[in-house]
Amino acid sequence: MNVTGDDVRACVLSLPQTTEQFAWGMPIFRVAGKLFLTLPEDETSMAVRCPILDRDELVLAEPGKFWIASHESGNAWVRVRLASLDDREELEAIVTDSWRQAAPRALLDADQ
Repeated sequence: MNVTGDDVRACVLSLPQTTEQFAWGMPIFRVAGKLFLTLPEDETSMAVRCPILDRDELVLAEPGKFWIASHESGNAWVRVRLASLDDREELEAIVTDSWRQAAPRALLDADQ
């Protein structure tokens, strides 16, 4: 699948209370004010929230798809190469998981 930054943006902005801003030289996305996704590297990848243990397992299992930026090594974030995504379902699952980690509880309860 050939995923673009516009595909990510459309997926992200379909989620409740999500906004797009521009910071650190790239598009960033927040839910209810909390950062949950960025589009670095000229929108060829995305950085998403991911628990460190899960992140490390993803990178070991699929290093061509997932990696950890050096400045994020101590944080619960992982990078995803957009060109390596299998399909739209995988994109939506990754984006939604990151959104859920940042969204306030009341919003998560309302979304179910």
